[in-house]
Amino acid sequence: MPAAAAAIAALTCSAGGRGWCAAVAGILEATAAKPGNVHPGASFPDLSHADLVAAAVAIAPVLERAATAPLGRTILEAVSAARSAADTNANLGIILLTAPLAAVPDGEPLSAAAVDRVFARLDAADAADVYRAISLARPGGMGQVNRDDVAGPPPTDLRAAMRAAADRDQIARLWAEGFEPLFAGAVADLSTCLEAGMPLPDAIVECHLRQVAREPDSLIARKHGAVAAANVSAGAAAILRLPATERPAATASFDASLRSPQRLNPGTTADIVAAALYILVRTGRIAPSQAVVPQATPHTP
Repeated sequence: MPAAAAAIAALTCSAGGRGWCAAVAGILEATAAKPGNVHPGASFPDLSHADLVAAAVAIAPVLERAATAPLGRTILEAVSAARSAADTNANLGIILLTAPLAAVPDGEPLSAAAVDRVFARLDAADAADVYRAISLARPGGMGQVNRDDVAGPPPTDLRAAMRAAADRDQIARLWAEGFEPLFAGAVADLSTCLEAGMPLPDAIVECHLRQVAREPDSLIARKHGAVAAANVSAGAAAILRLPATERPAATASFDASLRSPQRLNPGTTADIVAAALYILVRTGRIAPSQAVVPQATPHTP
């Protein structure tokens, strides 16, 4: 994948730093052939692998200084940078999950408790900036709600607004309730796969399937309804129960079913996987030498 390799090589952030890790995580997530998502071999009319790579690189300088800037400002500047690099909503969800992680100060272990302390510093200015960022990103499938609608005035308490949206958005739920489910879920899944010797691209696909199976994707639910999202989760769970010899064909069939006749894109799941990748890259469990990987094929242990 020459484009992704060149993008990583062009990063001006130091290897292992916040921005570098965010860019690498975004590129790794975008490049693994996860069912229903964009990757080098599959694009959407409004989103390509090149868009995702460009957006991942664009946010790196902003996230590099996340620990010394207000969280809302970091999110707004990152979304603005991503929109300048790719004229589409390429990575709003990734930014909303990765920016709080990048804001954890030096010297603190990267943990759910550390993210809670970042959230404890939020104020009305952060809320205004995050609402501006969401409006700028123009995410699909948001719908309309009566309270704390992103089209209306921002709230003074951002986490209260996230709590109001928690039942319909996985990212809002993590903001509202804490990042522990991210660490206990996708981070643990990815770590387990890598510790078992699974190649990184295949570990990312496995993590994606486990996350979809564990929790219906809220982007699918908002766009197509709860039943559609539950059916996608059931499909992922069915693959994970199959014998090793049957999983590659089943995964390919599952991928095709998510693309036609309608696009059932597990996009929020992809954002969660990217956040898990950030954590493993930032903490050294994924080494810099693993940062450029070939396109994944479904792996069966």
